[in-house]
Amino acid sequence: MKTRKVFFTIVMLPFAVLLMAAPISAQTEESDATAILKTMSDYVGSQKTIKLTFDSDIEIITPLLEKIQFSNSGEALLNRPEKLRAHRISGHADVSMFFDGKSVKIYGKHINGYAQFDSPGSVDQLIHSLREGHGAALPGADLLLSNSYEVLTAGVMEAKYIGPAIIDGRECEHLAFRNFDTDWQLWVEAGAFPIPRKLVITSKTINSAPQYTLRIKSWETGVETSPSDFTFTPPADAIKLDHNALIELDELPPGAPEGGSQ
Repeated sequence: MKTRKVFFTIVMLPFAVLLMAAPISAQTEESDATAILKTMSDYVGSQKTIKLTFDSDIEIITPLLEKIQFSNSGEALLNRPEKLRAHRISGHADVSMFFDGKSVKIYGKHINGYAQFDSPGSVDQLIHSLREGHGAALPGADLLLSNSYEVLTAGVMEAKYIGPAIIDGRECEHLAFRNFDTDWQLWVEAGAFPIPRKLVITSKTINSAPQYTLRIKSWETGVETSPSDFTFTPPADAIKLDHNALIELDELPPGAPEGGSQ
């Protein structure tokens, strides 16, 4: 009986250790992930001016469950707290946005049409306004918010530190988060400059789980800007659109197959 008891203790002890260690490991992963995210948020939020270039991919799912991806490239110039310029170009669209702290102008060069509306306030308020009031999806813009940590962690059910990774030759920290309706991953550059280098958002409420991917290609801070960088005068022959027509300047091309998108 004593021999069996010793055998049981020797065999089962490693399993007991694993069971006790698992929650601690999970807590460590979550702590590491949120700590890195907070460091990134503090760094980005502390920068008065940011100039960046990016590539993005957006997927749709057709009624026949075919997954199709559309790609864009662009640049952005931010001057906190109330100035932003962004430009996105693809095979089907060439769209620019100008915000001077008072109004927003969005110009589609490919259709020679523009929309404008008043939006006094900060860049943070603008991003919220575009998403909630004008139907313009800005999945990657949350990374530029002055309080991105609070916004990004709202609704997070689980956070994980995946490990080190390399993005465009740069050493990064790979983080993963779970929300109710989305999973999202973030790659943050390691070292003294925790720059967000890649973001992937996966929809869990749409069949085949379409994704949105954003890759930051270049990143500069402390750049010189002037008020003219954030103002826009439309061409004389440009067509003025209703601001509710911003959907026409979306990342998806006209005539794209109908279906779920991220």
